[in-house]
Amino acid sequence: MKYNSTTPYFILFSLWLLVFSASSQIMIIAPILPEIGQSLNTPIELLGNLITVYAVMVGVFAIIMGPFSDKIGRRKILLIGTGGMAIFLFCHTLVVDFKSFLLVRAMAGMAGGVLSGAAVAYVGDYFPYEKRGWANGWVMSGIAVGQILGIPLGTFLAEQFGFKSPFLIFGIVMSLTFLLIYIKVPQPNVELHTDKLTILSTFTKYLNLLKRKDVSFVALCYLLMFLSLSVFIIYFPTWLEDSFDSSLTTIGYIFAVGGLANVIAGPSSGWISDKIGRKNMIITSCLGLSVLMTGTTFFITELSFAFILFPVAMILIAMRISPFQALSSELVKSNNRGTMMSLLVAIGQVGYGLGGTVAGPLYSIKGYASNTYFGAFAIFLTALVVWKFVPEPKLKSNPIPEPSIVE
Repeated sequence: MKYNSTTPYFILFSLWLLVFSASSQIMIIAPILPEIGQSLNTPIELLGNLITVYAVMVGVFAIIMGPFSDKIGRRKILLIGTGGMAIFLFCHTLVVDFKSFLLVRAMAGMAGGVLSGAAVAYVGDYFPYEKRGWANGWVMSGIAVGQILGIPLGTFLAEQFGFKSPFLIFGIVMSLTFLLIYIKVPQPNVELHTDKLTILSTFTKYLNLLKRKDVSFVALCYLLMFLSLSVFIIYFPTWLEDSFDSSLTTIGYIFAVGGLANVIAGPSSGWISDKIGRKNMIITSCLGLSVLMTGTTFFITELSFAFILFPVAMILIAMRISPFQALSSELVKSNNRGTMMSLLVAIGQVGYGLGGTVAGPLYSIKGYASNTYFGAFAIFLTALVVWKFVPEPKLKSNPIPEPSIVE
């Protein structure tokens, strides 16, 4: 089996582009909610359901596809997911009312569920544990670049050409991602699951994972983290528009500055966690976010202050993402890693969907401050669970060589 030393860089770029386009098409929803509501004549309290329906479908299809990922390999899953996502993003141009928009978001969620955990599982298969924080940091920086480039571009396009236009662009990018993965990303030479897949065996596999205390507490953390994030972030742009008469373009710039902070902090956070361990960084991030969320409406008394607070929030989130992903991927062997990551993503999406459901009523009834307090409490609970119940795999002083791959 021949090893190509340049392959890791093609892999990282391909996975990065996947994360960039997939995350951008999710993140663009919140900044353009006011435009969507006006264009489709939809009450503001219902708009959060666009987040919920996507999250529900991601969760359902993540659960379904996780075991298939362990059986057929990450490469095939990545191709199925990117191809499907590209098609469904193009379908956004056919939206005529709120119900049809809900339908295409559900379709995109199906593809998102196929992709859920796939990039992280691939990194777990290809890179040794001692390098996964670094690799995940670079891959997940695609989220930050999505904020820097994707969100400002999307808000500009939505303001100039309507809310459908950003999804067309992200569909084109996802199509390019499909081609890159097809041409350049091989299947890692790792052990795959050989047992026959049935509904009972799949259910048993997930149940056995959740019976493990370490996995169940990590799953609880994912639920709380995504719940906190969605309640806090979904109506943040709407609050800025309502309170400070902010334009979509300005909101795009705020997300861009936050993304710049994230792209700087992401890889370095992963690298640092490779050296000092994951838990300390995760706990610090959660506690910092709890304080920041609590003080959001007190600190942002004029629009310019949002350009300070939001980047700090993104730095704190970056401190948590790649360390937690690296820690989670090490809790199981390669032939269960796809199932594990899909389970965590599915549970996280349950939290995100719940957040989307409660965020609208909270905002319309009690104002944005209630969203921030709710989010702060949820992320504080996450810190407590990580501190008390989540184990930390040991780091090795001498990293093992990168595994070979099938070309």
